Amino acid sequence: MIRTLPRTPLRLLAVLAAVFVTVPIAPATAVAEPTSPTLTWAVQPASPQGPDGRRWVERTLDPGQVVTEHLAVRNLSDGAVVFALKAADGYLTDKGRFNMLPSNRESADGGTWIRVQETVSVGPKQTKVVPFTITVPRDATPGDHPAGIAAAVTSAGGTVAVESRVGFRVMLRASGTVTASLAISGLTARYERSWNPFSAGTVQLRYTTTNDGNVAVTGTGRTAATGPLGLATRRTATNVEEALPGGTREVRAHLDGVWALGRLQTRVDLTPAILGGGPADAEIRPATATVTIWALPWPQLALTAALAALALAIRSTVRRRRRRLARLLADARDQGRAEARTSALAGNATKAP
Repeated sequence: MIRTLPRTPLRLLAVLAAVFVTVPIAPATAVAEPTSPTLTWAVQPASPQGPDGRRWVERTLDPGQVVTEHLAVRNLSDGAVVFALKAADGYLTDKGRFNMLPSNRESADGGTWIRVQETVSVGPKQTKVVPFTITVPRDATPGDHPAGIAAAVTSAGGTVAVESRVGFRVMLRASGTVTASLAISGLTARYERSWNPFSAGTVQLRYTTTNDGNVAVTGTGRTAATGPLGLATRRTATNVEEALPGGTREVRAHLDGVWALGRLQTRVDLTPAILGGGPADAEIRPATATVTIWALPWPQLALTAALAALALAIRSTVRRRRRRLARLLADARDQGRAEARTSALAGNATKAP
């Protein structure tokens, strides 16, 4: 990862205490506002000879095992810089980016397994390779213990101290039984009707997954909504982003084309997948959760009632018109008969002597 900072002091608003700013530990490039001159540096995994192309360090170790790794600090600036080297526990941000605890928070897991020299001085346009040691505690629990290691620079301006750091993740796994598990909680479902009564609606889902296993996992699975008697079943794929042990992820999903037929049962099935693959004997624990909602077809019922009322009105109008026409015809026939009788009587009267 590469970081660029102004070499001049930062002018910030005065605060009562020092402020520590951390930079996400990920293989990316971060650039500050273009101010000249600038301080730019990069940190990456390395061999004793130099950068080795890895994005991060990933090791599976036995309890009590000690190994040596290396990092390379590249000073891309025009002046010599003294960098502080730090290791800390790793975690995922709400946006799923890997980071390490800030300097004002004490590590309690994988970050405590790493030992590295406190500082390194790197000349302009130079690269320094620094070894660091990973010591796995003898009582380490099986599974992942994420950490990060970084090179940091602190800029002071007035009453403010800003720490900027660049580094990479160190994914440490203690050997033993590997368990991949995702628990589902807080499952809610909401039915959204279409504005068109002739179209099906959508079921909106929301739930939280918790990695209650001991390794980093992602999740794949299926979400389904089923109506009464198994009618109108709809399914869609479900994916959960990376979660570290103990971490949580909020998941949103939707099912389109669901008709409101009354009682709808929504089911979520998740199968965790070990990030980067796992041993053949790993224990995989799928998770299932269900929730029931009621989705009555009010627009369709209202439309049906309106059509029925219209049909009854048309039928009633047709019947009234038929009865009126029948009366008119009857009246016309009666009037014709009456006129015929009157004409006949008048004719008989004329013929009389």
